[in-house]
Amino acid sequence: MTTALTNPDTNPVGNATPHNNKGDVFTSFNVEDFPVPGGRDEVWRFIALRRIRGLHNGTFAEAVEQDVRVDVPSSAPADAVTVETLQPGDARLGRAGAPADRVAAQAWTSMPSAQFVGFARNTAVTEPVVVTVTGRGEGVTSFGATVIEVADGAEATVALNYRGTGTHADNVEINVGDNARLTLIVDAQWDNDAVHLSGQIIQLGRDAVLRHNVATFGGEIVRIVPRVSFTAPGGNAEMLGVYFADDGQYFENRLLVDHSVPNCRSNVMYKGALQADPSSERTEARTCWVGDVLIRAAAHGTDTYEVNRNLLLTEGARADAIPNLEIETGEIAGAGHAATVGRFDDDQVFYLMARGIPEAEARRLIIRGFFSEVINRIPVEAIREELEQRVTTELESVHA
Repeated sequence: MTTALTNPDTNPVGNATPHNNKGDVFTSFNVEDFPVPGGRDEVWRFIALRRIRGLHNGTFAEAVEQDVRVDVPSSAPADAVTVETLQPGDARLGRAGAPADRVAAQAWTSMPSAQFVGFARNTAVTEPVVVTVTGRGEGVTSFGATVIEVADGAEATVALNYRGTGTHADNVEINVGDNARLTLIVDAQWDNDAVHLSGQIIQLGRDAVLRHNVATFGGEIVRIVPRVSFTAPGGNAEMLGVYFADDGQYFENRLLVDHSVPNCRSNVMYKGALQADPSSERTEARTCWVGDVLIRAAAHGTDTYEVNRNLLLTEGARADAIPNLEIETGEIAGAGHAATVGRFDDDQVFYLMARGIPEAEARRLIIRGFFSEVINRIPVEAIREELEQRVTTELESVHA
């Protein structure tokens, strides 16, 4: 099924044709509606297509169902959380929108089932509902989808964890109702030989609040593509991310925040560090961050800012940081973007060493402080502590 655009200010576009802006791209649930991408295609030009195991061209290994488990905290009020397995064609699938690239459409076309997690109207689930997707290992390719639906007035926290190894492609669909609040923590802690490509479609209602957090520390290739849209005024989206890439790893975060209605806010902050080992067979560590923010002509009163910071800890580390801000109206509260790629400040190292702290420890303190600005915003203490420990573990293996 192909979706048509309904915004009266834009014209529908076909696949691989010029479009009006970054929000008006072609979308479809059918993989056959997308051509096989090449390395020169804009949305695929940073990733090594030969390394994603045929997810882009249909040559992937045998397709199987994702291994997913949902744990609901015992403290959740009765009937507050609904967990179901949905079959393709269920009316609760696809309500937020359709995939915008071939791999996401391949996941929709190939998935045997999808996982649904719903939160009832005007309920509050303070402890996280934990959704764990485990890789199916070598020789197969797993496909799936996770639907998170937060009804009007509800408040919820969801931890979406990726573990193990294998080749996996999925879609995450998020609907946050009017006056509802969702904190989502996406934790991609794969084994280092896993390949994972994920499309995320997020829709926010009137006065809805989303706290979206992404942590990527594991996997050979991990590509996460969130697309956020607002359906009514008053929405507020905070998009936070941390990542730490070692040699042989490629992490890509490519996001779009589409402001199409008045008086909504968005704040984007991603921070990453990279290190490589010159003695390794694969000496390069790579990351790519693309942050697109679109303010349409009708989105008066928008307030938005996005920033991406990257630290290169060794030779052989490369980070691409591309913030894009597209504004179609001048009647906004504020808009800005920034991105940096570089080594940390040697003056800070000198300052700490002058106070008796050894150089190696001084560097670790600076890097932990670099990440803490993002990690400290995660409201779940156990997850904050886990991420801080991962940063510490990574720093203990920094190659000189």
